[in-house]
Amino acid sequence: MADFLAAYSIQNWLESCPQGYLTNTTYGHAPGETEPGVLLDNAVLREESIKSTVQLVVGERCALSASSGLINAAPDEASRRFLATQTLDEARHVEIFTQRLYDLGVRKTDLETTIQRYANPNLVRFAEILLEKVDRKDFVAGVVGQNIVLEGLAFSVFEMMLAMNEQVNPKFAHTLSGTIADERRHVGFGENRIGSLIRENPEKKPEIERMQKEMSYYMLATFADAFRGNPTVAAMEASGLERPHAEFHGADLGRMEPEEMEQVLADTVLKEFKTRLGRIGIEYQTPVRP
Repeated sequence: MADFLAAYSIQNWLESCPQGYLTNTTYGHAPGETEPGVLLDNAVLREESIKSTVQLVVGERCALSASSGLINAAPDEASRRFLATQTLDEARHVEIFTQRLYDLGVRKTDLETTIQRYANPNLVRFAEILLEKVDRKDFVAGVVGQNIVLEGLAFSVFEMMLAMNEQVNPKFAHTLSGTIADERRHVGFGENRIGSLIRENPEKKPEIERMQKEMSYYMLATFADAFRGNPTVAAMEASGLERPHAEFHGADLGRMEPEEMEQVLADTVLKEFKTRLGRIGIEYQTPVRP
């Protein structure tokens, strides 16, 4: 327990996050960095960037509600303090991705209508399943849904987006890099804390396994909507833009069609789910593929 207290203390969070990798950043990136002109000037690329960023805002708003809602359900003081730091992390993520929408040209007065217009219904349902557990103060299911499923999803999505943007959009890549560091810490908490609670509450397993399977389905449906028929590659080729090499788990995303990228991302996330759930004593449930 002593190691747990040290690793997930507010002091450790201060030293590693705001005093560490976020030092001298503005909304997660270096001051003065901007979105590439080629992205802002191409209507298709700009709209697709807005769409994808809206999904990040939707996901992070869910994470903010979940982490804050779980604080008073936590069974010990150390978990409450960690979730307080995670709540601030998630609030920061909401803010930086919202700021990116503004940087992409979304007016502040149009923020909520833009989110409503582009929010994927499958992602919205994914969030609702998690928040139903949180609203019932179900700490064990809530932490699995939040810190294993949602954060595990976010971690891999951010890694893929980082790979795709490192060469072409340093501003967004830097924003994603700091977010990935946050998510790594959140997933670690989920694994380290919840395993003992699962052992103490084995009757929770069937419910948690059903939740994982259902959330995984809506995650895969969100991926399908995002990649299938995505016009980004065609728009880049039509504009004479070269797709950069972007390695992600052994695949070169710059040479793949959107449907192939969807498969790589889905397989990566589900594999991570299976591994992480196994570590905490939950049997991974294979979801239906949309």
